[in-house]
Amino acid sequence: MEKAIDRQKVLLQHLRPSFTSSSVEDIESSISASICSAGDSAAYHRASVFGDDVVIVAAHRTALCKSKRGGFKDTYPDDLLAPVLRALIEKTNLNPSDVGDIVVGTVLAPGSQRASECRMAAFYAGFPETVPVRTVNRQCSSGLQAVADVAASIKAGFYDIGIGAGLESMTVNPMAWEGSVNPKVKTMAQAQDCLLPMGITSENVAGRFGVTRHEQDQAAVESHRKAAAATASGKFKDEIIPVKTKIVDPKTGDEKPVTISIDDGIRPNASIADLAKLKPVFKKDGSTTAGNSSQVSDGAGAVLLMKRSIAMLKGMPILGVFRSFAAVGVDPAIMGVGPAVAIPAAVKSAGLELDDIDLFEINEAFASQFVYCRKKLGLDPEKINVNGGAMAIGHPLGATGARCVATLLHEMKRRGKDCRFGVVSMCIGTGMGAAAVFQRGDSCDELCNARQNETYNFLSKDAR
Repeated sequence: MEKAIDRQKVLLQHLRPSFTSSSVEDIESSISASICSAGDSAAYHRASVFGDDVVIVAAHRTALCKSKRGGFKDTYPDDLLAPVLRALIEKTNLNPSDVGDIVVGTVLAPGSQRASECRMAAFYAGFPETVPVRTVNRQCSSGLQAVADVAASIKAGFYDIGIGAGLESMTVNPMAWEGSVNPKVKTMAQAQDCLLPMGITSENVAGRFGVTRHEQDQAAVESHRKAAAATASGKFKDEIIPVKTKIVDPKTGDEKPVTISIDDGIRPNASIADLAKLKPVFKKDGSTTAGNSSQVSDGAGAVLLMKRSIAMLKGMPILGVFRSFAAVGVDPAIMGVGPAVAIPAAVKSAGLELDDIDLFEINEAFASQFVYCRKKLGLDPEKINVNGGAMAIGHPLGATGARCVATLLHEMKRRGKDCRFGVVSMCIGTGMGAAAVFQRGDSCDELCNARQNETYNFLSKDAR
């Protein structure tokens, strides 16, 4: 044992080229630190020791269903959220009283109403009254923002365990402006653009950046094809939590008990020929149709995060590691370009380069913006939305971020050593973008941020 400790000390000393003292005391005082100056620009930065990493131990979602006519049309929002919260407890044997906070991303419901529903859902799921709940709204990135908020709170030391979740019932709360609009908005173009229908911003992106109707329809067909293949092969089974609910016959009022476990908006037989027949929705001579836009959906998702040292102490499986998050602002008139700005920001913040990212989950709000962002960043199509995206699966606004995290991390786990880093990103109404970087849970150790360096030529076991 002593020889092993001595070897570790020598190795750590070598990994610190600026370290000049040879005293045992100095070595021992730095043995827990993990910032490594031997790493190059592609090695992510660490500001704390290995055990302080924020990790994801579980991530689950409901199926996503078409609003007003899908499997959750008669399901209360709190009955969507409760099953995924309960799953985090049951699948990890978590003591629910250990959770420091539950943060739920949600968009359309009145704030006080949704906050109450989320608190109710936590009780239904088995959380005690001592566990607080709050909601957060950054529109389409609300679910991802909830995850980022919990990660930041754990990093700050507010608590060691938290849940970032997302919830939206677009059946119960359809998209609509309530109340009057301040007439002052007419005096400023950018403020006016915040009120543009999202479909018009899609047309703006397509027109300004030359994204053709054929490219958009092709992207939609690919989304359905990949989602159908993922469903048929059972890829979503690990992330989807079946929900017991009811379907009410609108004519007779009869209730039928059902269990929903499959996304019901996927069209396996979608074709370019069929999509080409659809008329533009937002502009007479436009290219944005119901077929190449995200689906209006109902659903929920939840992500359990904790400090790595706590996860290890509790023997929890580590599904992923939260590395960085970035939210950016862009022109409201072309809000769909948000991921093209947010992704490089988040990747840089993680100390990585775009080429280091093995998988992307980019929300397909509209095919126009999805195609633009993919082309603008020069991303390999084989790395993006490999199991389909929102045009096929659906986009329940507040839940999408949590859904994407679950989909990404489970796919990274399946791919194993061939998939180390992943990104979740989406555009945001009123002109923003958000992105977060995750690392596969079993792909890192205390020395994994050490890469080959021309000056020092030191390596860790996974140096490239």
